[in-house]
Amino acid sequence: MESFMREAASVNVATSLRELREAQGISMRTLATRSGLSANALSMIERGKTSPSVSTLYKLADALGVSITAFFGTENPKKQVVFLKADERTHMSFTRGVFEGLGGSQFSGRVEPFMLTLETGASSGPSNVVHSGHEFVFCLRGRLEYYVDKQFFMLEAGDSLLFESRLRHRWKNPGATVTTALIIISGFAEGEEPHAMHWKNKDVKEET
Repeated sequence: MESFMREAASVNVATSLRELREAQGISMRTLATRSGLSANALSMIERGKTSPSVSTLYKLADALGVSITAFFGTENPKKQVVFLKADERTHMSFTRGVFEGLGGSQFSGRVEPFMLTLETGASSGPSNVVHSGHEFVFCLRGRLEYYVDKQFFMLEAGDSLLFESRLRHRWKNPGATVTTALIIISGFAEGEEPHAMHWKNKDVKEET
């Protein structure tokens, strides 16, 4: 996992967050209030002193009213056809994992494909996620636990899961090895940012 993260052309979350916040004319204190994070935690992230968890990234995206892909930098013009070479994917590291964009931020349609590589214990956070559209999950390696509408599904390499995203859901890597999964969110409402999900729990620590 560590070698993978070193090789990844990771986005500088600290710089992207500061630019997004300043572009909207929002103070650090205001963003802290909106996101439910402490001003100190936000300051540590913006100064590059700490790496945010995936739950924290979602909270910040929601507070700023943008997709999590906005942290990748300036958004490209929308295209009807998007072709990406393997080394052109945008990588973003978070606590215990790596997020890889697969062209959704450049595509004109309502599809958000991305890949997650997760260390043991990495999760989407303790709160359930609800949004419009549909979610498809394909486990490439390791084990991935998905909770959907009061049911638990354990995915292993080759297993898939498809469900309506309006159902409460969350995910976690419960295994002892690294997990990689392909996730595709589609059919979401016009104007909705599928990654800017609403996190109610203010505890930004990863589940163990």
